[in-house]
Amino acid sequence: MVFLQLFAAIIPSLPTTAIYPMQLLVDFLPIVLFFAAYVMSNDFFVALVVLMVAAPFAMGIQWLLTKKINKISTVSTALVIVLGGGALLLDNKMIFLWKPTVFYWVAAVVFLASQFVGERPIIQRIMESASKDADAPVQLVREQWTILNLSWVIFFIVGGALNIYVAYNYPEATWVKFKLFGLLGLTLAFVIAQSFWLARYMDSKPSE
Repeated sequence: MVFLQLFAAIIPSLPTTAIYPMQLLVDFLPIVLFFAAYVMSNDFFVALVVLMVAAPFAMGIQWLLTKKINKISTVSTALVIVLGGGALLLDNKMIFLWKPTVFYWVAAVVFLASQFVGERPIIQRIMESASKDADAPVQLVREQWTILNLSWVIFFIVGGALNIYVAYNYPEATWVKFKLFGLLGLTLAFVIAQSFWLARYMDSKPSE
């Protein structure tokens, strides 16, 4: 259950007790359509337009399925529209290639700031909300939440840097593949590693 709870933290529309195929499809629909459009057209801007249409559409489906729109999807979709629109308007695809980096680095700042603002680090708020209806809700002490939260800060910083490194040093097609398979794969590997770390503390006393 720890893995599903962490997975729900990065894909908030998913329930923690089961992964419903329809909701999973909705979460990954925009990026999959972006990749498919690029492969079929070999045109970055065609794929970008597909993504700019698919992202708000996916948010609409998400609302129909869950009756709520999560903040992560809202920020990501806003960046797709703003940076995608800028790339199309200025005929400069590099503007959009910065999107994952901007998203990751903004997330890093938000997670880091939550260490000092508010009563709980943001990962604690997310995980406790995601696991509140689970048989074994996540309960950690403050120091453990701090470690978990800071590990996400580091992950976001590294992920953002890696994205822009690939964008500037590899062909366009490589970046498109990296966006779908590389960043997603890194995120899932990181979540799995954290699930093993969390499993060691599942029987710990409630968070302070």
